[in-house]
Amino acid sequence: MTHAQQKKQSATTQQSMKNNPFLRKSPLQYQAPEFDKIKDNHFKPAFDYGLKEQLANIDKIINNPAAPTFENTVLALENSGEVLGRATILFYNLTGSNTNDYLQKVEEEYAPVFAAHSDKINLNEKLYKRIKAVKTDKLDAESKRLVEYYIHNFELAGANLSAENKEKLKEINQQLATLSTQFSNKLLEARKKGAVLISDVKELDGLSADELAAAATDAEQAGQKGKYLLALQNTTQQPLLQNLKNRETREKLFRGSWTRAEKGDANDTRETIEKLAKLRLQKATLFGKKNFAEWSLQDQMAKTPEAAMGLLAKLAEPAVETAYRETKEIQEVIDAQKGGFGVQAWDWNFYSEQVRKAKYDLDENEIKPYFEVTTVLEKGVFYAAEKFYGITFKVRKDLPVYHPDVVAYEVFDRDGKSLALYYLDFYTRSNKSGGAWMNNFVPQSHLLGQKPVIVNVFNYQKPAAGKPSLISYDDVETMFHEFGHTLHGLFADQKYVSISGTNTPRDFVEFPSQINEHFALEPEILKNYALHYETKQPMPQGLIDKIKKAANFNQGYATTELVAAATLDMSWHTVTDEKQLIPVLDFEKEALNKYGLLVPQVPPRYHTPYFAHIWGGGYSAGYYAYLWSETLDSDAWEWIKANGGVTRENGDRFRKYILSVGNSVDLNKAFEAFTGHKADIKPLLRSRGFIK
Repeated sequence: MTHAQQKKQSATTQQSMKNNPFLRKSPLQYQAPEFDKIKDNHFKPAFDYGLKEQLANIDKIINNPAAPTFENTVLALENSGEVLGRATILFYNLTGSNTNDYLQKVEEEYAPVFAAHSDKINLNEKLYKRIKAVKTDKLDAESKRLVEYYIHNFELAGANLSAENKEKLKEINQQLATLSTQFSNKLLEARKKGAVLISDVKELDGLSADELAAAATDAEQAGQKGKYLLALQNTTQQPLLQNLKNRETREKLFRGSWTRAEKGDANDTRETIEKLAKLRLQKATLFGKKNFAEWSLQDQMAKTPEAAMGLLAKLAEPAVETAYRETKEIQEVIDAQKGGFGVQAWDWNFYSEQVRKAKYDLDENEIKPYFEVTTVLEKGVFYAAEKFYGITFKVRKDLPVYHPDVVAYEVFDRDGKSLALYYLDFYTRSNKSGGAWMNNFVPQSHLLGQKPVIVNVFNYQKPAAGKPSLISYDDVETMFHEFGHTLHGLFADQKYVSISGTNTPRDFVEFPSQINEHFALEPEILKNYALHYETKQPMPQGLIDKIKKAANFNQGYATTELVAAATLDMSWHTVTDEKQLIPVLDFEKEALNKYGLLVPQVPPRYHTPYFAHIWGGGYSAGYYAYLWSETLDSDAWEWIKANGGVTRENGDRFRKYILSVGNSVDLNKAFEAFTGHKADIKPLLRSRGFIK
C-alpha cells in the first residue's frame, strides 16, 4: 500500500469513527438503538476502538497506586468497556435475527479476538489480586454481591491457574470461540438448504390454503416460482407434519430436518462438534475437573452433573413409559385404517392429532383461527401482564427498527410511569437463526441511569400478503414463554448490569419464562385473546374445555424428547477421556441407549448435529436447565393457584421476590421467600400428568 493509499484509508477510518453511532450513547429515549444510522461497516471500527478503550481502563485499575477499594477496582471494572458493550449487544442480535455474508465474516473474524480479550481481563493476575483485596465489610448487600460475583467469575475463568496453563487456556478459548461461530454459521446455511422443495401440490394434501400460499411465497423467493418450499424450524419435529396426509412427503420433511447438518457438505457440523467436545474436555482438565460439566455447573443452582442427571432420571422413566403407551394408541389408529406400517417419527404428529381428536374431540385446525398472532400478543400476553403486574403497552411507530417486520412498544409501570421499551420480531427469515429468544438492547442499571430496552425474536411463519398469521397453541405458549424472559428484564431493579435482570444462572433464568406460560390457559385471559380472526367472536367454552382436558395429551412424547436432548447434552459434557468421543452419530445412539431413551418413534428434540443451544449458544452442559427451572415453575404456580390465583397481590409478590432481584441475592432463598418452602419435584410430575 502506498503512502497516499494509507493516508486515504486513515482518513476514511477517521470519518467512519466520527459518524459511528456506537461511540456515544444514543440520544433516543432510554438509549434505544439508532437503527436508522447504524451501518454494517460501523461494527469493526467500534469493536477495535472498544477493545483498546477497555484494556486502557483495565491498565488504569491495575496501575493505580492507591490501595484497592470497591470504587477504584470493582466499580471501575464494572463500568469499563462501554463502547464495546454497546456495539457487541447489537451485533449479536443482528447476527442472530438479520444476518448477511458480511456480518457472518465479521463474526468469525472477531470470535477469537473477543475470546482473547476476555482472557486478557479474566486471567490478569494483578487485577484479580486487587479485587480479592477489596474490603467488603462496610458495603451494601448488592455491592458485596458484585464483589463475590467477580471473584467467582475470575476463578471460574482460570485466575488461579499456573502461568503455563493460562496460556493453554487462552489458546483453547480462542479455538472454542471460532468453532462455535463456525457451527452457528454452518447451521444457518444447513437449515436454509434443508428446506424441502415440492413440485406437485398434490403431495401437500392436508395443508391449509394459507400454509400453501406461504410455501409458494418461500419458493418464489428462493428462485423456484411455481413450486412449494417447506422451510425448516430449528427443532427435530416440524409443525407441518401434523397436517400432511402424504406419508412420503412427511418422511421427506422429517428426514430433511433430521439430516440437515450431516450431509458431508460444507454445512456438515459433525467435525466441528467433535473438535468442540475435545476442546471442552481439555479445558476442564486444565481446571482439574473430571469433565466439562463439572467445571461448568459450579455457578449454577444444580452445582454438579450428578444433581442435573438425577433430575433427568426422575423424569425419564415415567416419560418413556407414557410415550410407549402413546405409541400403542397411535399404532391402533394406523391399524384401524389398514395403514400396513409401524408408526415412525414422521407419522407421530399426524396420527397423534387424530388420537387427540378421538379422545378429546379436539382438532388443532379448529383452534388455530382463534390464535391470530398480534391478537395473542396484545390481548393475551400484554393483558395477562396488566392483570398480574399492572403494566401497560403502547405502540411506538417513531422508533427506528432493524427490519420492517419489527414493532416497538413503550411499557408503562403500575403507577403509569414509563418503564421500558420493548421490540418484537415475529417472522422467520432465511437470514434469521431458528428458535425464539429475548435480548437486552440496553440493560437496566440504576448506577448508569439505564432503563431496559428489550427485544423478543420469534420464527413464526409469515403469512402471504393480506392473510392473517394464525399460530398453533404451542406457538402461543412460546410467545408467553419468551415474554416471561422479557418480564424478568423489565422488572430488573439493580444498581449493576452484571447482576441485573436475566443475568442469573441458566437453571434459574428459565423459571420466570416458564411460569408465564401458565397464563395462556387462565380462563379470563384465554377468553380475552382467543378471538376468531374473522368473526372476532371469543372461543366457545366447549372448545376451551377440550383444550384444558387435553392439556396433558402427548406428554410422554413431549417430556421424552426434552429429557433425551438434555441427556445428550450432559453425555457429551461428562466425557472424561477423549477416547470416548466416537463419531457424532454413534455417540448419540450409545448415549440415548444407555439411559433408556433410544425410542425410534420419539427422537430427541434436537439431534446432535443441529443442537444449537449447546454448540453455538450458551447452554453447553446446561440444557437440563429447562427442566430444573420447570421444577421451580410448577411448584411456584401451585402456590399461586392455592393463594388466590392471578391477582395483583400475587403478581406484586412474584415481582418482589423473583423478577426484580436479578442475581443480587441467593436464588434458592429467593424461591423459598416466595413459596415458603424448598422446591419439590412432585408439582412438575403432576403438571405433566405422571402422578396425581
